Amino acid sequence: MSRLFSPLTLRELNVRNRIFVSPMCQYSSRDGMPSDWHLVHLGSRAVGGAGLVMVEATAVTPQGRISPDDSGIWNGDQAKAFAPIARFIREQGAVPAIQLAHAGRKASTDLPWKGSGPLDAINRGWQTIAPSPLPYEPGHATPREATAQDLEIILGQFASAARRSAEAGFEVVEVHMAHGYLLHEFLSPLTNHRSDELGGTLENRMRFPLRVAKVVRDTWPEHLPVFVRISASDWMDGGWDLEQSVELARQLKAIGIDLIDCSSGGLVPEAQPPFGPGFQTPFASAIRLETGMATGAVGFITDPAQAEQIIATGLADAVFLAREMLRDPYWPLHAAKSLGVELPWPVQYERARQK
Repeated sequence: MSRLFSPLTLRELNVRNRIFVSPMCQYSSRDGMPSDWHLVHLGSRAVGGAGLVMVEATAVTPQGRISPDDSGIWNGDQAKAFAPIARFIREQGAVPAIQLAHAGRKASTDLPWKGSGPLDAINRGWQTIAPSPLPYEPGHATPREATAQDLEIILGQFASAARRSAEAGFEVVEVHMAHGYLLHEFLSPLTNHRSDELGGTLENRMRFPLRVAKVVRDTWPEHLPVFVRISASDWMDGGWDLEQSVELARQLKAIGIDLIDCSSGGLVPEAQPPFGPGFQTPFASAIRLETGMATGAVGFITDPAQAEQIIATGLADAVFLAREMLRDPYWPLHAAKSLGVELPWPVQYERARQK
């Protein structure tokens, strides 16, 4: 029996298999509203057989968007627009999930196909905010250092976004602490130069991200799981690393987080991760071993046998696929055939199935 296609139970939620669609920004929203593009993009991955389909990094405030065209869930209209998307994913047998995010100093940038450069107020941009007034790279605006009042507001915005996500029908919520965005910026000593109780020691640097995770967990329905995505390494000397990630995972476990989604990098542009098949899987394995938490492996997972090996050998509890799912929305159906698994096809597509 394939372990990749075995169910996974988290709290009272049963996921039909271990293939999860990673949150991938589509830059196709206006005023944070999901569109027909999101329905088709996310829905097709659910039709394709994935166990869980996660909405892209969804901003908890307009200032937390990466670009002006990111999705958001800072108001009720956005939650209502997400509801039919979540419902369609669920109707196809997949779990609808959403990632909540604040981009911090990496906010207010242009679309990737327009160069991802920084935007100013004349060109749809806004003032960014971060733990410390350090720009992402030369040419980017210097962010404003977050005050205690700013952080209390952001904390409330995460709580409100979690409540709206539940009302929209999502069954998993993920807190984004990775890829150089606001919460990762607090964690890493490379971007957190604060001298107050939120900077300096590991305990202090974890303080605000843990508060966010706790308020989301406390807001989210008790019977449903909460994930956290981390960058387990900055790939830079003196930065965030696996040892610190293990301690963060222990603290997240203590407040009721159910799964650590193990990515890496994204904090500083000069980092050079060793890209290659499964290059981040050891992070998921180490955190799972050291903490006993469920973990997800992500990054250059493309082959069914590779994904099966990760799950079957206990390196992770789930695999998150990103670019491979963009290339092939029906990857799970094709992977099942490759692994000799009899996976039901949508009845509408059954006549095209090759026996």
